[in-house]
Amino acid sequence: MKLQQLLTTTALCALTASMASAGQLVIKGSDTLGAKLVPQLAEAYKAANPGTSFQIAAEGSTTGIAALIDGTAHIGMSSRRAKPTEMSAASAKGVTMKPTIVAYDGIAIIVNAASPVKGLTRQQVEKIFTGDITDWSAVGGKPGKISIYTRNTSSGTYSDFKELAMKKRDYAGGSQKMAGNEQIAAEVGKNAGGIGYVGLAYLKAAGIKAVPVDGITPSQATVRDKSFPYSRPTFFYTNGEPVGEAKAFVDFTLGGKGQAIVSQVGFATVK
Repeated sequence: MKLQQLLTTTALCALTASMASAGQLVIKGSDTLGAKLVPQLAEAYKAANPGTSFQIAAEGSTTGIAALIDGTAHIGMSSRRAKPTEMSAASAKGVTMKPTIVAYDGIAIIVNAASPVKGLTRQQVEKIFTGDITDWSAVGGKPGKISIYTRNTSSGTYSDFKELAMKKRDYAGGSQKMAGNEQIAAEVGKNAGGIGYVGLAYLKAAGIKAVPVDGITPSQATVRDKSFPYSRPTFFYTNGEPVGEAKAFVDFTLGGKGQAIVSQVGFATVK
């Protein structure tokens, strides 16, 4: 067993080294991070480090952690912490899951811009997304069916929201699963009865508005001081302490220029 683990670890290291030697940094995982923030960080990094290329795949936190474990990514983007099962799977392959907080985010509740709903309580949010409340008239809106849009099951936001907002209860049976933040915002923006959730970086989408929860509006300030109830850290996962190009990119992200981009995109900075 130890010999097999050693061979697996050696193979992973060789694969990672091969990717690095090609001058390409492979980053996979969270849509929350990977749809906007990381591509902008990558462009700024490339401007300062010519010759570096990036392969970025934003298909959900679960995919990023899996890619790190199987050695097909230098960095796994995640909007949640790795699960115990993932930590065990990593350990079995000789991978040490090292999380680095790179930004803070808030899971904002969005409704259609034409909705008369001005705010919701945490209890109302829970009851809407679990299906206990199905009509807008129950929460101060116009009578009509509530259409729920959520992330898909590979998303870290999907699981984080269950924990932060739903007491780990299941989503309503009729909820519609979307691939990313932008897709949720687009659907809510064209559906007068729609409700969903997105990260702070996606609140400028057309046709939507964020609603306060327990009177607290989601913003960089309320996420940073954790007064907004659905605040959370976001992560870069690496196999142990990052090295080489991965370390340089993590350091850039945490440095002044990187954190300025974090703020410009809409996240709250780590410092």
